[in-house]
Amino acid sequence: MTDFSGKTFWLIGASEGLGRALAQKLSSEGARLILSARNAERLESLSAELKHARALPLDVTDNDAVRRAAAEAGDLHGIIYNVGSYEPMRATEWDRDTALAMCDVNFTGAMRVLGEIVPGFVEKGQGDITLIGSLAGYRGLPAAIGYGASKAALISLAETMRFDLKGSGVKVRLVNPGFIKTRLTSKNSFRMPMLMTPEDAAEKVLKAMRKRRFRTDFPAPFSWFIRSLEYLPDFIAYRGK
Repeated sequence: MTDFSGKTFWLIGASEGLGRALAQKLSSEGARLILSARNAERLESLSAELKHARALPLDVTDNDAVRRAAAEAGDLHGIIYNVGSYEPMRATEWDRDTALAMCDVNFTGAMRVLGEIVPGFVEKGQGDITLIGSLAGYRGLPAAIGYGASKAALISLAETMRFDLKGSGVKVRLVNPGFIKTRLTSKNSFRMPMLMTPEDAAEKVLKAMRKRRFRTDFPAPFSWFIRSLEYLPDFIAYRGK
């Protein structure tokens, strides 16, 4: 999709960070936006800044709320699932409720939303779906209980949809960012390679949405390094562990 002008996109996870920056860039391209997140006040302040934008507060962990929001969103050209929950967590410090909450937001929430939207796209024979994953979903990493697994599941979901929706007129793309300077990454105590601003990351997502390519990972070369870890033998990856 190369022309956003006049097209309606439902951006879920729009209140902060990457989502907020992406909403601003899409609006500047002439898109009509439905903005969702849990924080209604932040959504209202954002929608007031933009042309042709309206707030639709939503908790993606609530089945009934997702169903109502999808009905209220109405006819769409595209949907962007950018919702993310993150808490650093090691398996030695497992917090059951927090880990489950991350999975419910990052992955199961996407299943709820897509379950409401995809059938309509298929029936129409058109639709544009962008799933925002993470480079953290490519390989099990330290202190990523909940987060890493949920992003790996989202990647797998996108890949399955890419197979199944081929020829349906429904386009699916997967975008996997690295570290973005947000309130979520501020929880990290380690050095984050090639840390990006939300604005720079949003520009990468917008560029990906203009192309026909299914998968976009960034930033390079950090994304190349992360992908290369998939091919490390276990005896090397877990040496000394």
